[in-house]
Amino acid sequence: MEQTKLTADQLIQRLRAIGAQKYHHKHPFHLLMHEGKLTRFQLQAWALNRFYYQSIIPQKDALILARCEDASFRLAWRKRIVDHDGDGKTPGGIEKWIRLAEATGLQREEIISQKGILPAARFAGMAYLNLVSQRSFLEAVASSLTEMFSSQLISLRMGKLKELYPWISGGLKYFEDRLTQAPEDADFALKYVLANANTRTEQEACIAALSSKCDILWAQLDALFYSYVSPGFVPPDAFGSQSAEAKDLQGQPDQSASAT
Repeated sequence: MEQTKLTADQLIQRLRAIGAQKYHHKHPFHLLMHEGKLTRFQLQAWALNRFYYQSIIPQKDALILARCEDASFRLAWRKRIVDHDGDGKTPGGIEKWIRLAEATGLQREEIISQKGILPAARFAGMAYLNLVSQRSFLEAVASSLTEMFSSQLISLRMGKLKELYPWISGGLKYFEDRLTQAPEDADFALKYVLANANTRTEQEACIAALSSKCDILWAQLDALFYSYVSPGFVPPDAFGSQSAEAKDLQGQPDQSASAT
């Protein structure tokens, strides 16, 4: 028997509860970042691995577009691809992230090559592409609703990076632009979910899709923490696997206690 459909306010409350419980603002790696406890090497690992995720976002959005028969939806959603790929004249989010990674001291060729990405980060990226291609179209759209929570984290991160890692301050254009882009995107996606989740089953599927997206984001940080913080086991061929910094991680005190 079908459960009673949630009201719009109840559905929004359930979606926001996912963010409060599971969004990656609570991850120990981010907590260390916001406390100024990450080294340059650790920030480089974060910027490089996160670039891989950034690079697949336009692919994710293209998969969603390819599944859509509604021209008005496609017209609105394709903005996301331009936001990340640029328009041929104005740099998009991917180029801005490259500049952020360069500000940490990485070389452009190293970033673009995507060599050294953690295996788990690649798996997480592929999991996101699988989510939007294999679940229902409505669930694919709902998975993007992490943008409902991102603005607050971005504001905090920008302030902390400027304060605690001033040498990276010149590479923050990506975050500055997402402060306006993310709320616009989230508003469109939320309206779509509210209008098209017509049964309780569909509503619960949307909630589950958002939860899965939070799991994907969390898993990426799990990989970074395990490899570059504690216990510091950098996989073969991953960024810095042969560096002195990576070898030194094994001798560092466990930072996890200070991150919780």
